[in-house]
Amino acid sequence: MTNTVAIGIQWGDEGKGKIVDLMAPDMDVVARFQGGPNAGHTLVLGDKKTVLNHIPSGILHDDTLCLIGNGTVVDPFRLVEEMDMLLEAGIPVADRLKISDRCQLILPYHRDLDAAREAAKGKGKIGTTGKGIGPCYEDKTARRGIRLIDLTSDDLDARIDANIEYVNFMLTQYLNAEPVNRADVDEALELAKARLLPLAADVPLILQKRIKAGDKILYEGAQGSMLDVDHGTYPFVTSSNTVAGAALAGLGVGPGQVDAVLGICKAYTTRVGAGPFPTELYNADGMCDEKNSGKHMAEKGHEFGATTGRPRRTGWFDGPVVQHAVRINGVTGLAITKLDVLDGLEEVKLCVGYELNGERLESIPACCSQLEVVTPIYETLPGWCENTFGATSMDQLPANAVALLKRIEEVCDCKVTMLSTGPDRNHIIHL
Repeated sequence: MTNTVAIGIQWGDEGKGKIVDLMAPDMDVVARFQGGPNAGHTLVLGDKKTVLNHIPSGILHDDTLCLIGNGTVVDPFRLVEEMDMLLEAGIPVADRLKISDRCQLILPYHRDLDAAREAAKGKGKIGTTGKGIGPCYEDKTARRGIRLIDLTSDDLDARIDANIEYVNFMLTQYLNAEPVNRADVDEALELAKARLLPLAADVPLILQKRIKAGDKILYEGAQGSMLDVDHGTYPFVTSSNTVAGAALAGLGVGPGQVDAVLGICKAYTTRVGAGPFPTELYNADGMCDEKNSGKHMAEKGHEFGATTGRPRRTGWFDGPVVQHAVRINGVTGLAITKLDVLDGLEEVKLCVGYELNGERLESIPACCSQLEVVTPIYETLPGWCENTFGATSMDQLPANAVALLKRIEEVCDCKVTMLSTGPDRNHIIHL
């Protein structure tokens, strides 16, 4: 399989960075197709952690070309900061990275608007990262966005003036917030011209040439399928399409140029921010189950957001969520991460369905108010005391852990093809 889409199939934070980094040495190109700096991919090399927000996880490998596609939104300050961090580590970023000239730019007024809107919502806030992602995608759809290539346009200043006038009206007249600082916007634009514009490229053209040459391409997604703006738990979602199909529009490739879809998920479930979470056991407010299993997952799994630092909500593996993701993405194989976090639990529960008003559902409700009140249907499996951390073959796993994996395959109607047992690159089992 030469062209593979790798995506998260829960609510994000599934360990995509490690899996993509693991696959990257065998790939000629790693291409990011959606999202912005609200995504945090943590790579662990020895005792050093590297968190990437914009740049594809393959950047650490000498012979891998990394592409940022037109479906992404790019913050000049954050991307340049990331580039400089890699340069200090001896990574020749400019030799390995190209950015679509059609990328939308996140400018300071997007962050201002994002923060002001969340503050105005109070308890009803969505729980965004405050990075300006939503307002930037909104500008894209409204056809007032600023793309990387627009930095070369003669009418750039006039367009920026019009955008700031609009945002200032929203900030001062509607949201009771401070107006935009034009100097910050100008600084972002100049930084983008100096550091990002030299990396601008026609990404679809590059990909077509590479595909015709027989190169191996890895299409890298961000966030998770349950945060997809169409297929996720709307309105508690991100502002882009996070499913596998978004790789086509977000990079400019055709359906026949995808050979496989790898769905990445944890052996349990986590979520950051607001929104329904049927199998939730533990959150930052101290919600916990009788046996403290959710707290066990949160503490042993170090469940804090790579980008936000916020504590993640934790709960049992949600079969209906992964079933839904397998369907809408055409997942051909599962990569399950953090199996080792379940070590030491007396029993492990697996959600195999939902009930609503006494009736078993065939799929996830589209309405969040219904999803909030569904009753999870659990199967209880025996846990294990043995240590699975760092295991590299199925023979090293306890029988009860193997039984859990087989039941997940049955419930989700998809084979497990990869299993992660720890944060390091060599903590992996290929099936």
